[in-house]
Amino acid sequence: MGVYNEQVVPRVTNVACAMGEAGRLRGRVCHGLAGEVVEIGFGSGHNVPYYPAAVTGVDAVEPSDVGWKLAARRLDGARVPVRRSGLDGQRLPFPDAGHDAALSTWTLCTIPDAEAALSELRRVLKPGGTLHFVEHGLAPDASVRRWQYRLEPLQKRLFGGCHLTRPIADLLRTAGFAITELDVFYEKGAPRTLGADTLGVAVSA
Repeated sequence: MGVYNEQVVPRVTNVACAMGEAGRLRGRVCHGLAGEVVEIGFGSGHNVPYYPAAVTGVDAVEPSDVGWKLAARRLDGARVPVRRSGLDGQRLPFPDAGHDAALSTWTLCTIPDAEAALSELRRVLKPGGTLHFVEHGLAPDASVRRWQYRLEPLQKRLFGGCHLTRPIADLLRTAGFAITELDVFYEKGAPRTLGADTLGVAVSA
């Protein structure tokens, strides 16, 4: 991965993911989680304070050792057990149909094969299990999309492979999820190229 991606990107992400509207959106996306949860792209644990009391445990999937170390303070204050249980969202080390819910927050942009990750989440969810997600991706407006395509090569180079143009809802549907709640919006205070967010809940059909 290189020193930059291993050491610098997790620290930059830790700061960036605490800015602006992020906290409020994390509260929204975590609402309704219950039971055993798998969280891909756990990062430095910014979602931990927002896990509802109904969550009984979290299997955290996070490839970055630096990110996991940065999560220590939040993990110390966790109200539910959080286990670092995997390193790769594209290959989850869990049996089929073992989790009640899944959580992904600003993660699908950087996973090399987002389709494989969603397929894996669907595999490990129980029938009727829910995927709670908030992701940035392809903007709803053509004028913003043009800039996203122009900026994406630089974005990927600077931020660990982060894509700007992934069509989040389409990816979910193609993976076999049924979207039951969906909100598409521009994140307040963020550049539109970076802050075209898709937030919602999808059910493993």
